[in-house]
Amino acid sequence: MLQVGIDFGTTNSVIALLTPDGAVHTARFGPDAHEVFRSVLCFWSEEQRGGPRLHHAAGPGAITAWLDDPLESRLIMSMKSYLAQPSFVETRIFGRRFTLPDLVALFLRALAESAGVVPATLRVVAGRPVRFAGEFADDALGEQRLRESFTAAGFTDVSVALEPEGAGWRFARTLTRPATVLIGDFGGGTSDFSLLRFVPGEGMQPLGHAGVGIAGDSFDVRIIDHVVSPRLGRGDTYTVMGKELPVPPEWFITFARWHRLSLMRSPKTLRDIAEVARTARHPERLQALLALIEAEQGFRLYQTVSAAKAALSTADSTVLRFTYGDLRIEETITRTDFEAWIAPDLARLEAAVDEALQAAGVAATEVDHVFLTGGTSFVPAVRRLFETRFGAGRVMAGGEFVSVAEGLALIGQERAAAA
Repeated sequence: MLQVGIDFGTTNSVIALLTPDGAVHTARFGPDAHEVFRSVLCFWSEEQRGGPRLHHAAGPGAITAWLDDPLESRLIMSMKSYLAQPSFVETRIFGRRFTLPDLVALFLRALAESAGVVPATLRVVAGRPVRFAGEFADDALGEQRLRESFTAAGFTDVSVALEPEGAGWRFARTLTRPATVLIGDFGGGTSDFSLLRFVPGEGMQPLGHAGVGIAGDSFDVRIIDHVVSPRLGRGDTYTVMGKELPVPPEWFITFARWHRLSLMRSPKTLRDIAEVARTARHPERLQALLALIEAEQGFRLYQTVSAAKAALSTADSTVLRFTYGDLRIEETITRTDFEAWIAPDLARLEAAVDEALQAAGVAATEVDHVFLTGGTSFVPAVRRLFETRFGAGRVMAGGEFVSVAEGLALIGQERAAAA
């Protein structure tokens, strides 16, 4: 069987394949040969002889299908964020019932097909976060659902490993002497940290782990909260029987979380927003919110915000520009502002690093190397956190989007040799 590592991510997913000579390469997707496959599904219904038929697409095909007809399709994002949430039992899409493992299995089958591999012919090591996303996450449930999803997708030989350990195995190939290494793996929904001891020729010993349910998506939320949501009615007031009340803040909590945006298209929520807008101090703001929800413009806004965040990794400031209907946003964001907004998130990241060190019984001075991976590792304030704590000379990065999957494939090789 072919040994592979699969990093099923909140935002992107990657498959790494181990060749017979021990080399690892990542599968490429689409005409542009991307190494990552967007973790999204799109559903739409078409009338055919015998009644409506439900169709779906995954990855870049899902985004294309949704952009072709956003009002008559449903985009499913950030499925991984729900894995450890007991409250998510099922959803209905165009009248058909889907459990969460059903949805993830559809995605995983499409991922394998797009990579040109057959699930039943693979020996898979699948990654999982140290701590799943969500305030009340049940980590055991998250792993159980992950395994169920792979089984439902047709994978017959699946084991699980922690994602930062995968990144650690990839990094270990560069070491020539024993070392204690802190791995920081920053995904879209979670940030995970592992202390590992590597001895060349003897393998890896896990020393301690910690994780927190914040990462790149949380940084996007900060930009939404400070730049976008105030233009859509956040912080505004409306009047009921002569009494001034705040516009419901929960609308903007949902709006800022991309994977929950589709929930706002319910008739009740749309009616409630329209009713509040009638007596709002700035009705045009809530009307703009309604227009964005009804026209399914959330994903385009998401892309705009993510691009602004990425720009701040290399520039001192950027301009966030977004236009739809009567809504016009053109606002300069400085890196200083952004870093102030994400300060609470950085504090939680630092606390998780402390937790990993304490669990391992390792002092910061005893860490030989720090290896950072994942898109959020590009954020200067994140890297600075580690350089301040451990020294710039010990901090390095690489393979930001593929290191976990490649390391998982190497873990599979080690497990097979030990069996």
